[in-house]
Order: sequence, then structure tokens, then C-alpha cells
Amino acid sequence: MLKLTFRAAVAGTFLATGAMAADFTACQVTDTGGIDDNSFNQTAWQGVVNAQEQLGVDGRYLESQAETDYEANINSLLGGQCDVIITVGFLLGDATAAAAKANPDQKFSIVDYAYDPAIPNVLGQVYATDQAAFLAGYLAAGMTKTGILGTFGGINIPPVTIFMDGFYNGAMYYNEKHDADVAVLGWNPDSREGLFTNNFESLDDGRAFAQNLYDEGADIILPVAGPVGLGSAALADELGIEQMKIIGVDADLFFTDPEKRHVYLTSITKRMDSTVFAVIDRAMKGEFEGGVIVGTLESGGVGLAPYHDMEDLVPDALKQEIEEIRAGIIDGSIKIGG
Repeated sequence: MLKLTFRAAVAGTFLATGAMAADFTACQVTDTGGIDDNSFNQTAWQGVVNAQEQLGVDGRYLESQAETDYEANINSLLGGQCDVIITVGFLLGDATAAAAKANPDQKFSIVDYAYDPAIPNVLGQVYATDQAAFLAGYLAAGMTKTGILGTFGGINIPPVTIFMDGFYNGAMYYNEKHDADVAVLGWNPDSREGLFTNNFESLDDGRAFAQNLYDEGADIILPVAGPVGLGSAALADELGIEQMKIIGVDADLFFTDPEKRHVYLTSITKRMDSTVFAVIDRAMKGEFEGGVIVGTLESGGVGLAPYHDMEDLVPDALKQEIEEIRAGIIDGSIKIGG
């Protein structure tokens, strides 16, 4: 159940012997999906890797193979060896809160969760991903040939559905501005019901859900399910990008899914690496306190990745509209709540 990976062990050994000045250790507990998931966990771990390289800290991680691992993994890191313990994912919220309250002198941070009221020794990291997803929905509505978009999630929890909210609302904003009638399948922001695989691991589910949406006419699909979306990308690769394009989430999938990079219209990036690094930096400087860090379009904590191989497919006028909308979201003149 408890799994300290070989890479983490090697990293710790290297820093202990090759960088003796590393007096600070950042420890991370992943959600299910693995440290090399090309998405959520991997992006959060990159923040620790960056801190190792730039700040000279030591870094360790434990992978959660199932939700039952959360509490045990966190507890195994207690005892003073970790200067800050970073948990990755909304589903670790309860386990993190319990450990933090029982160990008030231990610094904690959690990705995708904020406590109200704040816990004094926990710094939450949350993201206005609906801002970037709004841009992606507008883009997709401007690019679809069938007039139908699709989305599905891993689990019906706020860090997943916030992507789907923004995507849906962005498409509706396109309809409003262009007197269009683009439909979004897979999510109803009013009823809070939609398509969910109920896991973040199965590539087969990613393929099956994308196939079902394609069969209903969707030609651009947003999977919000971590590695599950790689199955959707595999289907798009087989069908060809004229039939199906994918929008990635969390990381720029053009780089993290290189074999299928050509199927990604763009990605909704969630800079967990940036906020994780900021947490470590604050803790090292003695500036750590409970509360929350929010990643936004303005701060660079969320964003829309470049179009890469599809750059020439996106009309210049649509690109310009998206940049204007981005500016409008930042200055508050465009509301993204529907």
C-alpha cells in the first residue's frame, strides 16, 4: 500500500550526498493515477522538482494506489523528516485536515482544496480553471464542424466540474456573440449532472466515453479525467483530426503525450507546478501561513496552451477574439458564470 518509489529514493539519496546544503525537505502524497500520469500528479510533482533544482531542497513522494492509501501515506511522512507535506487532490481533503489538526506544528499544503475556516498550518492551492476553460469552450465552438462539442469527467467533484462549467459557458458565450447554436454534450451546469467515468485511471473508459460522444456527433472533446483522457486521444489518433480533436487538461498535453500530440487543439493548463513551488519557497523563507493561493489567468496560474500543430487551422479572427476575451476576464468586464 505504501509506496516510496525508486525515483524518489534515488532523488533523496542524490541530494543527501551530492547537495549537502539541502536542509529542507518537501514531501508529496499523490492522488491515484501515479506520479507519471502526464497530467495532474506529474504537474504537481514538477513543482518539487523545480524547487530541487532552483532552491536546493530535498524531495520525496509517496504514490497513492487507492483512496484507502491517503491517510496511511500522510501519516507515514509525519515525524519531522518533512518540512512541508504537500497532498495532491481534492479527495485528500479530509485526510489532510485530520493530520494537520493532529499535528499543528507540521506544515501542510493541499492542491485543489481550501478550508473554510482556514486551518492555521495548511495552505490550500486552488485554481480558477473555469477562466481558462471558458476560452477553450469559445475556441471549440468556433472550430467545430458538426456544431456539437463533448465533455466528460473522472469524478463529479468541484476541481473536475469547474473545467466543465467554464467549457460549457465559453461555448454558450460564442453562441451569444455569433448567433450560433453549438451544443455541449456531457455536462449540465444547472442540474450538475453529466458524464463521469468514476475513475482517473482507465484509458479504456477514455476511449469508450469519447466514442459515445463522437457517435452523438461531437467532433471536439474535453476529457477532464487525468490519464483517462489519453484513451480519448488514442481514439482521435485513429479517427483522424478531421473527425475528432481533443482538448487537454492540467498540463500541455502536446508535450506530455508526445505520441498523440497532433490530436490536441489546445490544453487548459493548471500550473500546479507554480503554486507548489511557491508553497515551498514560502516555507523555506519562514513566510508560510494557513490560507489559500489562487491561480488565475492574471497570475498565470491557469491558461490556454498554444495551438501548436493546429496553429494554422485556427482562424486569425478567432484567435483575436480569444485574446480579447482573455483580457476581458482579467479586467472583469466579461463574466464567466453563464
